[in-house]
Amino acid sequence: MEQVIGKLYVVATPIGNLADISQRALDVLRGVDLIAAEDTRHSARLLEAYMITTPLKAYHDHNEEYQSGVLLKKLLAGENVALISDAGTPLINDPGYRLLSAVHDAGVQVIPIPGANAAIALLSVSGLAVNSFTFEGFPPVKSQQRKDYYAKWLKSPHAHVFYESSHRIVASLNDALTVLGGERMVTMGRELTKTFETIKRCSLAQLVDFVAADNNQQKGEFVMVVSRAESDLSESDVEIRQMLEKVLPIVSVKQASQVVAALTGQKKNKIYQLALEMQQD
Repeated sequence: MEQVIGKLYVVATPIGNLADISQRALDVLRGVDLIAAEDTRHSARLLEAYMITTPLKAYHDHNEEYQSGVLLKKLLAGENVALISDAGTPLINDPGYRLLSAVHDAGVQVIPIPGANAAIALLSVSGLAVNSFTFEGFPPVKSQQRKDYYAKWLKSPHAHVFYESSHRIVASLNDALTVLGGERMVTMGRELTKTFETIKRCSLAQLVDFVAADNNQQKGEFVMVVSRAESDLSESDVEIRQMLEKVLPIVSVKQASQVVAALTGQKKNKIYQLALEMQQD
C-alpha cells in the first residue's frame, strides 16, 4: 500500500481585528490534525473565538530546530499540519524557515493560505510610490548600527518597509532623521486593524514631532514605510530614454513625462525636459 503523506498549510491569521481571517483559513484550521503556533496561549484566543478545537503545539524560535523534526515525522506519517504565527503571515519575520526547508526537501506538499500581513497592509495605504520596495524586518537595536541600516536607503530607488517596537520607536525615528533628513516622506502605521489604529503620512521631521508630542503614539506595534530617494535624471539614462521612445509617438510630451515619472519615481520636470530634447533631435 502506498504511504499517505500529510500536507503542511501555512496559514495567515489576523494582525489585530479577528474578523480579518478568511473562510478558507478557518476551514483549514478546523480540518487539520495539528496546529503549530508561535504562542499557543495567544493563538488559543483566535481558536476560541471561532470554536476551533484542533490541538495546538508550540513552535517558536527557541524550539524550532527540534520541533521541525517532530512535525516532519507527523507529516510523513500522514497527518495534516497548519503553521501559524502570532499574527499575520508566517515566516515574514517569524519562525518557520527550518520546517519549510525540511518539508520541501522531504517532498511534502506545502499549501499557502494567504491573508493579513502588516507590511503589505501599510504599503497599500501609504500614499507613497511602492511599485518597488525592500523589507528587512526590524532595524538593529543599537543606535550606530541603526544609522548604518538607514544609510543603505539614503539613495535607494526603492521604498523601504520595516517594523519597529514601541520601546525603540522614538530613538529609531531620530536616527532615521539624522541619516535621511527631515524632508524624506514616510508613512507610519501603528496598531493596524486594532482599536487605536493610526496611519500618518508626512515628512520624517513632522513624524518625529508627532510621535514625540503624544505618548499614546509611542505605544503598540509599528510598521513604517520610507519613501524612495529623489534622484536627478541624467540625459544618458538609458532606461528613461527607452521608455520615452515608446510613449512619445502615442501621447503628448506632458502625458509621456507624467507616465514615465510615475513608473520610475524620477522628477517629472527633468523627464519633461529630456522628452522635449528627444523630440527636437
